[in-house]
Amino acid sequence: MTKSPNFAFIKARWHAEIVDQAFAGFTERLAELLPGAEVESFDVPGAFEMPLLARKLAETSRFDGIAAAALVVDGGIYRHDFVAQAVVSGLMEAQMSTGVPVFSVSLTPHHFQPKGEHESFYHAHFVHKGREAADAAVQVSKLNTQLFGPAVSAAA
Repeated sequence: MTKSPNFAFIKARWHAEIVDQAFAGFTERLAELLPGAEVESFDVPGAFEMPLLARKLAETSRFDGIAAAALVVDGGIYRHDFVAQAVVSGLMEAQMSTGVPVFSVSLTPHHFQPKGEHESFYHAHFVHKGREAADAAVQVSKLNTQLFGPAVSAAA
């Protein structure tokens, strides 16, 4: 019997009410695609902390994939550009060094306003992006199983 895939989902707590929607979309879509799949969620203070946790989770060999979600907003001092680049690079490094796929649902909108139209747009957008991350996670998990077998894909 083949084990059900197990995924980790890292959520940054800045703008948690929006970021949590990516987790909702991910778990909803995953249940549609792979009813037996499991998802464990992990909270971190902000986006900057996601790559290290992604790497440590990948090193446990417990997960077939790891998704990480954050909303890094433009605060008017261009810090967001550096943070976003560091996060994406760190997530890429985590997957390259461990062999465990890492999926980014980390968005960096310019001109984000926390109240009103922007908030409702990103609330819905993060659900959609979470669903897309689940689609990618399932596709990569199946590809790994097809190419390398179930034992390798579960630890890769």
